Amino acid sequence: MRWASHLAIQDNIEACIDEAVEAVRGQLENAPAHLTVIFVSPQFKEQYDEIPRMISQRMDPGCFLGCSGGGIVGGGKEVEQQAAFSMTCANLPDVEIKSIYSDTMNLPDQDTAPGVWREWLGVEAEKKPNFIFLADPFSFRGEEFLSGVDFAFPNSSKVGGLASGAQMQGGNALYLDDKIYRNGLIGVALSGNLSMDTIVAQGCRPIGEPVKISKCDGTLLTGMDGQPPLEELQKVYEGLDENDKRLVQSSLFLGIEMDPLKDDPKQGDFLIRNIMGVDREAGGIQIGAMLREGQLVQFHLRDKVMSAEDLELMLSRYKDQEISRNACGALLFSCLGRGQYLYGKPNHDSDMFRDQLGDIPLGGFFCNGEIGPVGNSTFLHGYTSSFGIFRPLQD
Repeated sequence: MRWASHLAIQDNIEACIDEAVEAVRGQLENAPAHLTVIFVSPQFKEQYDEIPRMISQRMDPGCFLGCSGGGIVGGGKEVEQQAAFSMTCANLPDVEIKSIYSDTMNLPDQDTAPGVWREWLGVEAEKKPNFIFLADPFSFRGEEFLSGVDFAFPNSSKVGGLASGAQMQGGNALYLDDKIYRNGLIGVALSGNLSMDTIVAQGCRPIGEPVKISKCDGTLLTGMDGQPPLEELQKVYEGLDENDKRLVQSSLFLGIEMDPLKDDPKQGDFLIRNIMGVDREAGGIQIGAMLREGQLVQFHLRDKVMSAEDLELMLSRYKDQEISRNACGALLFSCLGRGQYLYGKPNHDSDMFRDQLGDIPLGGFFCNGEIGPVGNSTFLHGYTSSFGIFRPLQD
């Protein structure tokens, strides 16, 4: 298994493709590419439809996957707000690659058997696939799709992101083999001698202590350990320093613990969701997720310092595992709200990735939403960096 990645920054798309093809060929040492993943900035939107032909004239891309992105990652570097094109290729001799497309408007029933979902996707669970998904944010039933795929493939890793760079439906491009889609979802299922490890850094730090939901109604949280949530928040607030008190006004979130078997959930074990509003009469809080009584929840804060610390923590946890030494390539799906907008400098997440894990070929893009797991379930996130890290199952 061999991976290669390159970022081209030129004003001409053909020149970008020429540069990228030459670079990845050199990195692959002329081994064939079985998977090619591209990301292209909206400065080239007039040429979106021509890109597959331009690539196929220069190389055999194998299975071809990609989309448009408001920011582009390639060769371990990030570019935002300018013309860019990235190509990440993999030589995967013992891996079966299955292409997937769905408009996601006509999903199987949520109560149907797992086999119906597997047949609908055309992927066999026995092959233990890993999934990369790319979708159009204007036409993707994210939660229903991801919960259905989790139901059908509970032991499979899933990462990806929502295409970006366009302001309305039809403006993004999704590339799958020789076709271009303007809506729905595309992806690949990778089976065989390949493992995909996932890192999801949601950019938040917990405050206070985890408490149980004692009363809720759908997305409305009305009881935390028998107390109104606003009273619980006030207790937490009084124990904060002045900086954190200021952040509560603008950057407060709720973390929902996703693995009920964990007695002592830590940072990274919580699904971070927005606080959508408050009911001051009842002391309740409206959350951007469905809730159930008995779940552990904890308030969280986010800023650039916490976001950086969270990513460093997630990467260092992975680095400490033996499996990290076999990593060959990676894809990064990062929120448009991260990058220079958050950190004030380029290449923050990709530099930290390299500092922790070395010069592993890294491609990706800045998304309108990021796909990745928390606990044993896959979610659509915001403000997150979601990594898929690839290594052989056997050396």
